[in-house]
This record gives sequence, C-alpha cells and structure tokens, in this order.
Amino acid sequence: MNVPNILTSIRIILVPFLVVVFYLPFHWSYLVSAGIFFFAAGTDWFDGYLARKLNQTTPFGEFFDPVADKIMVATALCLLIDEFRALWMTVPAMIIIGREIVISALREWMAELGKRTSVAVSMIGKAKTMAQMASITFLLLSPPPIENWIGYLGVVLLYISSVLTLWSMYVYLKAAWPDLTPFKKEEK
Repeated sequence: MNVPNILTSIRIILVPFLVVVFYLPFHWSYLVSAGIFFFAAGTDWFDGYLARKLNQTTPFGEFFDPVADKIMVATALCLLIDEFRALWMTVPAMIIIGREIVISALREWMAELGKRTSVAVSMIGKAKTMAQMASITFLLLSPPPIENWIGYLGVVLLYISSVLTLWSMYVYLKAAWPDLTPFKKEEK
C-alpha cells in the first residue's frame, strides 16, 4: 500500500458514512455530508496526482480508483434522487449513472481486445467529472426546496455535467465504433 492507494481506499470507506450522515435527523447533516463528498472528490484528484508525481501507480490503484469514484458518485446521486423526488433530478442522475455503466463496460471490453487506450480518459471526461463533483457537493448542501444560489448553481452544474456526460460517451463510443462493428468477410 502507498499513499495514493490509501486515499482510494478512504474514498470507498467514506461511502457508508456519507449515507448515514445524510440521513441523520439533524440540520447539519447536509453540511457534513457535502463535506464528506467534497473530501472524497479531493482525494480523487490528489491520489491520481500523487501516483503520477511519485511514480506509484499500481494495479490496485488503476482498478479501484475509477471504481471508488463511480461508487461515491452513484451513491450521492441516489441520495439526491431520494431527497428531491423530482424528475428534474432523476433524469440527469440516470444519464450520469447510465453513462458510467456503459463506459465501464466499453473499457473492459476494449481492454480484452488490447485496445484500452482508444477509450482512455479525455479532457471532456475530466471537465465532466469536475462539473459533476461540484454539482453534487452544492446539491448536498441545499436541501429541498432549493432556495439559495448554491442550490441553483448545483442544478445548473448538474445539467452541464449531464450534457458533458453524453458528449464524452459519444466521443468514447465513436473511438470504439470500428471495433464494435467489424464486418467479417465470408469464407469461401
């Protein structure tokens, strides 16, 4: 274990704490759950930075880092869907979670073909992640009904991240399309 892997592990360990704190019947539960999520989002950036800077990339980190991100984001989005119980929250959350499932499956399949680099993380994906993390943090801070600029900013960023989510999925699928649709020559 190295520091980047410990940070990734902490992110996974924080998931149940996020859920428990979010549902606590205290007015401060929104603030603390947003803090937990914000801290986890920070470890996502920091563990990757340290792994590259210190040359401490490991198979564990390469596998669990994206898994930890997806678990944390999907959990937070499910909490927000439950809290807001509104179509305007559910649709973008479904887009984000659905895209993560599709792209994870695509990356796994492309890796089996030995072509994982053709679906490597892009700048669009990084922008999507930043908008998504900020959006979720702001929305966790803003219980319904939203009555402040932080909540409204969270909603705007949620929709921006949904658009970036679809765009990045299109980019990944376009890159993989030749491998998804090969034409086999008929043997004579």
